[in-house]
Amino acid sequence: MMLNPWFTSSHFVMLGLQLAFAIAHSGGAALRPWAEKYVGPRLYRILFALVSLPLAVILITYFFNHRYDGWQLWQVQGVPGIQPLIWVLSAISFLFLYPATFNLLEIAAIQKPQVNLYETGIIRITRHPQMVGQVIWCVAHSLWLGTTFAIVTSLGLVLHHLFGVWHGDRRLSNRYGEAFETVKQRTSIIPFQAILDGRQSLQWEEFLRPAYLGVGIFVALLWWSHPLLIVATSRLVW
Repeated sequence: MMLNPWFTSSHFVMLGLQLAFAIAHSGGAALRPWAEKYVGPRLYRILFALVSLPLAVILITYFFNHRYDGWQLWQVQGVPGIQPLIWVLSAISFLFLYPATFNLLEIAAIQKPQVNLYETGIIRITRHPQMVGQVIWCVAHSLWLGTTFAIVTSLGLVLHHLFGVWHGDRRLSNRYGEAFETVKQRTSIIPFQAILDGRQSLQWEEFLRPAYLGVGIFVALLWWSHPLLIVATSRLVW
C-alpha cells in the first residue's frame, strides 16, 4: 500500500514516458551528424519524426487522461479572469515553442534539412525559445489544473528543456565553433536580457512572417478543438 494514496502511479508513468521521449529526442539530435552521413538529411528527418511524434502523441494523450490525478493543491478554475489568462499565456507559449525562425519546409523535409545558426527574430529575445515557451506552457497549465500530476509533468518537461539548453549549445558550439560563440555573446537564455543590457535590439519587421500567422491560426484551432481533443483522448483508457 502506498504511504500517500494521492501520489498515484500515473505520476511515475508520466516521468517514465518523459524520460523515454527525452532519450529519443535528444539522443536523435545528438546522432544527427553521424546518421546524416549514412541516410541523408531528408531520410534522417523522417526517421526522427517517426520516432518522436508517436511518443509525443502518447505523452499528450496520457496527460489529458490523468491531468486530475493526485492531490488537488489549489483550485482557481472558478476565479474570474483566470481562464482568459491561461489562454493568453498558452498563446504566448506557442509563439516561443514554434518560432518563425524555423524553416517549416525543412522540418517537413520538403527542403533539405540543415542545422542553422540564427540571430534574428525571436532569437533576439532568447536563444532558446522552445525552453521559454515550454516554461510558460507549464506555468499556465499547472496554475489551471492545480494537481500534483500537473506539477510532476511540468517539472519533467522543464528539466528536459533545461537539458536541451545545454545540449543544444554544446552541439552548435561543436559544429560552428567561434561563429556560435559570437552569437552566444550577443544573445541570452533569459528572455530580453540581451536586449536590456544592450547586446541586442528588437527588429519588429522580422516578426512579420507567414509562420507567425500560422501559429495564430494554430492557436485558434486549438482553442476550438480543445474540448474535442479531451473527448477523443478519454476514449483511450490507459
